[in-house]
Amino acid sequence: MSRTTCGRASGRRSEQAEGIRSPIPRQSHVFATFAVLLTVGCADSSGEDSRLDGTATVQVRPGIEMLLEDSLHLVEGLRVGLVTNQTGIDRGGQLDIDLLAEHPAVQLVALFSPEHGIRGEEQAGASIESGIDDGTGLPIHSLYGETRRPTPAMLEGIEVLLFDMQDVGARYYTYVSTMAFAMEAAGEVGIPFVVLDRPNPIRGDVVQGNVLDPDYSTFVGLHAVPMRHGMTPGELARMYVGAFGIEVDLRVVPVEGWARSMRFEDTGLPWVPPSPNMPSVESALAYTGTCLFEGTPLSVGRGTDRAFQWVGAPWLDGVALAAALNLYEIDGVRFEPVTFTPRDAGDRKFEGQELTGVRLVAESSSYDAARAGVAMLVETYHASGDEWEWRVAHFDRLAGTDELRLGIEAGQGMEALTSGWAAALSGFQELRAPYLIYE
Repeated sequence: MSRTTCGRASGRRSEQAEGIRSPIPRQSHVFATFAVLLTVGCADSSGEDSRLDGTATVQVRPGIEMLLEDSLHLVEGLRVGLVTNQTGIDRGGQLDIDLLAEHPAVQLVALFSPEHGIRGEEQAGASIESGIDDGTGLPIHSLYGETRRPTPAMLEGIEVLLFDMQDVGARYYTYVSTMAFAMEAAGEVGIPFVVLDRPNPIRGDVVQGNVLDPDYSTFVGLHAVPMRHGMTPGELARMYVGAFGIEVDLRVVPVEGWARSMRFEDTGLPWVPPSPNMPSVESALAYTGTCLFEGTPLSVGRGTDRAFQWVGAPWLDGVALAAALNLYEIDGVRFEPVTFTPRDAGDRKFEGQELTGVRLVAESSSYDAARAGVAMLVETYHASGDEWEWRVAHFDRLAGTDELRLGIEAGQGMEALTSGWAAALSGFQELRAPYLIYE
């Protein structure tokens, strides 16, 4: 029988249980209180509830369901703004937009759209226009067009701002940057900010990669977190308040039944691609390493059904490259030679051309894609010769430093390039500890 553990915020909310205080550093410029509502259920170490007949069933419920069941007091009778996209759904696939718009106790008055649009159909970097939602007739304010943060005019008349989108667990992904900017904007106009939490799809017990240098803070990496941070949006929001100084009245409605070591496929929740080139959790696992190739001449497979699981270019020898990379013996992943053809990729790399390269084949959900990505950079840099050309500014933004690029140019190998990561990761794990919700 598996050992059952409860999260530190376990149990159902009652009229007596309003929330728990979170231990955060005493800083004069930070609001020193924020709450996690008591809506986290218990799960065993595999994320399953054991039945008497020996079978198991997963009981993972996203924050939107817990809001409507246990925590309606946060929005009841208030004018609500919602930052969301097509990933804001319940277990049955119903959109938050519809659930809130149709609820008799909720006044949903405005929607806010991130990168890729309210339906997640636009390519990376494409400017998103504001407009009107066809289903509800509500205004959609773009947060990836003329502005990336809600303006006071957008927030006029709104009494609480909600956030619900599926993150992918990597520093580069912009949805949590949108969350941070929306938190700041809500704090500036004095309205509460509520995160409807979701699982980290690539687990919450694995932290990998380098930690961003604050001098390289951009929309693809705002704060000093690693490439694979192992946190949920709600946990990140708590850390943004407690460690990084965002001033806002924050509430987090946690997921019920999620354990940090749980794989997304074990949650029972549907995977909705959060953007056109994030088709699967396997792509999200690889993304923490292969996203770095966005700052190189190589394709990451945008415009294919396995984006970010492979990289390629017309001049690479995939067989030789896979053999070289497998010699690194990185636990939990192997490399296979592949050919693929990008179509309607959006990144203007080798449109319609057959490319050769390698695919990362995951053998474990804890494999270190960040280290694998560095090994791939080292090998493809040397294999590319005069074909190689850095997109310097973008690569350094993604890497969160210029040290990785300069080290590769200087001939350093993967071990030397990653030798300083462990100490920084240890410091990050100590920093994040007070803000974790789930065990």
